[in-house]
Amino acid sequence: MATTDDLSLFALPPSEALGRSIAADYGIAVSPHELRRFDDGEHKVRPLSPVRGRDVYVLCSLHGDATESVNDRLCRTLFFLGALRDAGARRVTVVAPYLCYARKDRRTNPRDPVTTRYVARLIEAADADRIVTIDVHNRAAYENAFRIPTENLEATRLFVERCRAFGGGGLAVVSPDPGGFHRAEAMRDALEQATGSTVELAMLGKHRKGGVVRTEAFVGDVEGRVAVIVDDMIVTGTTLVRAADACRKRGAIAVHAMATHGAFTAAAGGVLASPLIDSIVVTDSIAPERVDLGPARDKLEVLSIAPLFARAISALHHERSVTEVMEERPWA
Repeated sequence: MATTDDLSLFALPPSEALGRSIAADYGIAVSPHELRRFDDGEHKVRPLSPVRGRDVYVLCSLHGDATESVNDRLCRTLFFLGALRDAGARRVTVVAPYLCYARKDRRTNPRDPVTTRYVARLIEAADADRIVTIDVHNRAAYENAFRIPTENLEATRLFVERCRAFGGGGLAVVSPDPGGFHRAEAMRDALEQATGSTVELAMLGKHRKGGVVRTEAFVGDVEGRVAVIVDDMIVTGTTLVRAADACRKRGAIAVHAMATHGAFTAAAGGVLASPLIDSIVVTDSIAPERVDLGPARDKLEVLSIAPLFARAISALHHERSVTEVMEERPWA
């Protein structure tokens, strides 16, 4: 039977803080590694503790920021996977709370790359056994891109617990575009189960052509309700503000935005400071402090995904179903 004695968790930059939180929740220590950067831009990364015969988990949120590009972090993760295999690791699992290039999962123009599939091939070529992420942009595309086992965790229950604190009127869950409708629907269903009350479901139409986004029909009823806009990520914030404006015009008494990944750009702070949005809730899949959000920081709340990932790693290590373990008991 597996024990934590044969498990190693490595946390590569920029996920060191999240790695320490996951390890603390699980009751283990983060395994040490060495990262050396050379003057010519090359680097070396290796484990500093034995991994032979061990079940190894490599945590790295694959996003870019002002310090390193997404490609730097992807390349470093691939090299580290190779080093672990050469050092005799029994099984290697990539834990990527934010998975890079997950939005480029189909061709939208002639000869477009399907980059999601190419990233999958790279991770497989580095000999990973499994990959774990949370609220990937397109779950079907993610699962179809990889030939190794995939796990996609969900932050829905974290958001449901936060929604219980919103007072005044009923709730309405809003998808800011048709692509996120099923995500909003799952959130609505979870809220109704948790609260025992009817929760409305709404969706905003969106059409993008030549890089220009045009808002179309609004479907659903938010009048006199607290609108909760749910998305997988926030980048510039313009999509959320557009949805919040539509909700306000249709009589919503408050508007809150929730997204798993706070992939904020430098311009997001000014956009999200809009009075149309009362609060913004994200998780720590991407550290929000990497960007100065200015006055928008005051209405930002960050939920920890560490307990969720600790439970997923425990389930995988003990050869149990991640889905079943996640459903055993809701966290309060």
